[in-house]
Amino acid sequence: MREPRPPKKSESLEIRIPYAAKTAFMARCQREGRSASEALRAFIDQQIETPPRRLKRWRIAAGALMAAAVGAVAVPSLARPGPAADPAQDLLRRVAFAQLDANHDGVLSLDEYRRR
Repeated sequence: MREPRPPKKSESLEIRIPYAAKTAFMARCQREGRSASEALRAFIDQQIETPPRRLKRWRIAAGALMAAAVGAVAVPSLARPGPAADPAQDLLRRVAFAQLDANHDGVLSLDEYRRR
């Protein structure tokens, strides 16, 4: 009894890639002793046969919870100023700001900045 024939290769697929990628791919195929068509057909067959990897919902939920927890801890610490490395420098900054802040509202306006 004769073996069944493989399906006829009647379809083509055109892709656009950079010249350097094509040259490197063709050189590798030549080193491996196969045509570019054979290499691409093998890759396509592998992609069809291999089921897609899916992340389980609990992993996604756990990651989201961890990110939220880290954010909850980090955001408040970013909102308030940290301790000055040098108290003398901190005092100089405060004095300089007080001199610029003419109406002493704790906010430096554009007019106050221009007057300096």
